[in-house]
Amino acid sequence: MKHAATKSVPSPGKERFPLSLLVLTLGAFAIGMTEFIIMGLLPNVASDLGVTISQAGQLITSYALGVAIGAPVLTVFTHRLPQKKLLVILMGIFIFGNAVSVIAPTYPLLIIARVLTAFAHGTFLGQQLGWRASFGAITVLGIISLFGIIRFIPVIIQEQTANLAEQVRGLMNPKVLLILLTGALGCGSLFALFTYITPILEDITGFAEHSVTWILVLFGVGVTLGNIAGGKLADWKLMPSLIVNFAVLAGIIALFPLTLHHPVLAVANVFLWGIAAFGIMPGIQLRIMNLAHKAPLLATTSSHSALNLGNAAGAYLGGVTINTLGIATIPWLASGLAVLALCGAWLSYRSTRANRAEHGLAAEIGKSA
Repeated sequence: MKHAATKSVPSPGKERFPLSLLVLTLGAFAIGMTEFIIMGLLPNVASDLGVTISQAGQLITSYALGVAIGAPVLTVFTHRLPQKKLLVILMGIFIFGNAVSVIAPTYPLLIIARVLTAFAHGTFLGQQLGWRASFGAITVLGIISLFGIIRFIPVIIQEQTANLAEQVRGLMNPKVLLILLTGALGCGSLFALFTYITPILEDITGFAEHSVTWILVLFGVGVTLGNIAGGKLADWKLMPSLIVNFAVLAGIIALFPLTLHHPVLAVANVFLWGIAAFGIMPGIQLRIMNLAHKAPLLATTSSHSALNLGNAAGAYLGGVTINTLGIATIPWLASGLAVLALCGAWLSYRSTRANRAEHGLAAEIGKSA
């Protein structure tokens, strides 16, 4: 008995992964990598360029400042530029900045290259082949992404958005400014400690360089879990969960002076810190967008700027703290910034509740009248 030949038909729900999305993902990965890669290579960079750890830390400050300043400036001057053309220009800047980082012979030139790269906005590779090889790999990723953008990203006709004056007015809401400050303090807490985590783990805990690589990988796992949990909590109870998260974050960081002298406890602390530090990010972003819904364009870039100003301030203050009090005191600085962020989140929550109470009272008066 013959069986009829059957031909498998692909399910309509299973479509090929779009190449356009793939090249954008690759570009986003390269940009994220260039921002965070210096943290794991800080001792190498400092030694190669003949600068101190705190001076090397300012490479993170300079990059974050470049992002903070570049985001709103580019938004103002390029908001009418076709999106594909803008992507190509920004990726070109990104590639050039990283290429200069590969060959930069001096500390000032590397600072300039980092700022330039930031306008467009791993550690194992850097430790094995040198930190310059890391920037070389990022440059290659950028070039691949650039060609992909040119070839696969379609030209998108942009919809009309509110003019910039209206966007600015919507953004100047005091409640928006308060949550932007809160987010900046949270990021300041993260970068004050994360910028110098490699020398801390090497000098205080006694880990070898290759061991720190895997500890940072574990931190990355915590970051992923924190983002997932933070998103779910933000959808459930936005501000209460954000307040609790900041309190937990401050407590976890405050444990570092005790755990850093015990390798197992230090690794566990780093993992929990990754979860708590990035658990706040979805809530902060959602709160900003909820309060600045009348200024969606500038809300997005301003939130990016505010968070990167926090990054820059945290890295800078961490360097100052190392020079004045020593590297062992960095966790106290980071924990203090998290407490200030907690206060900001609480004030933001209270202001919303007060407004709701006023509106409720006005409604009751209106009914009685």
